[in-house]
Amino acid sequence: MFHLAGLVRAMCAQDFMHVNAGGVEGVAAACAEQVDRPVLMLVSSMAAAGPSNETPKTESDLPLPVSAYGRSKLAGEQAAGRYASAVPITIVRPCVVFGAGDRAVYEVFKPIARSGVHVVAGRGDMRVSLIAVADLVECIVLAAQRGERLAGDAPGRGIYFAAAEDISQVELGGAIAQALGAERPRIAHVPEWAMRAIGLGGDVVSRVRRRPGWISRDKISELLAGSWTCSSAKARRQLGWSPAAPLAARLGETAQWYRDARWL
Repeated sequence: MFHLAGLVRAMCAQDFMHVNAGGVEGVAAACAEQVDRPVLMLVSSMAAAGPSNETPKTESDLPLPVSAYGRSKLAGEQAAGRYASAVPITIVRPCVVFGAGDRAVYEVFKPIARSGVHVVAGRGDMRVSLIAVADLVECIVLAAQRGERLAGDAPGRGIYFAAAEDISQVELGGAIAQALGAERPRIAHVPEWAMRAIGLGGDVVSRVRRRPGWISRDKISELLAGSWTCSSAKARRQLGWSPAAPLAARLGETAQWYRDARWL
């Protein structure tokens, strides 16, 4: 049983909790009721673990989410854990996922493609781990087939981070420009106070339109929390997983998909 559903945009924290924690609770309970109980493969998020700052996060690190979204994903993991004695459960925590059809990272591609500008918070030296969706799928399948299962008395057991490469915000702009066949973008450094104002503005627009947008105070709080890097050493060691292509190639595939879909 693969549980990949989740809410990534919401009008309030309660909506996140209802879907990302309550939904997991319902699925895990249904699995526990089965005579032949399936393996429950839960796709969570690095947001549940929180930012890494200087050292990449590992599975056994204490989770410290900094956003309503991250807290809801952690609550979902904890809900799954309550059924670990009855259901074999494994969790994969992806970092930033990109690829065909993705709209979140598209918002980073778009200004580079259209105006040659890459917006970064502060100096832009904070680092982030990325993974292409095709490589993430392979990691999820391997984890379901032969991964550890959750155990309440062993921190990090049954959990795998999925990440391909780490890159700074500024470097990411250059890598996307290269994938687009464009010149290196101009970097627009936005101070923290302005980023928070942008997040507040996003919330106001969402309330007026009565639907959540990609920019919000919750999302900005994640962006300003520091670096978001994680180690995939455990998945590589235990599952024999590794990305099938380098980051540059995956960004190129994504850029081509956006063009073919006429998003760019």
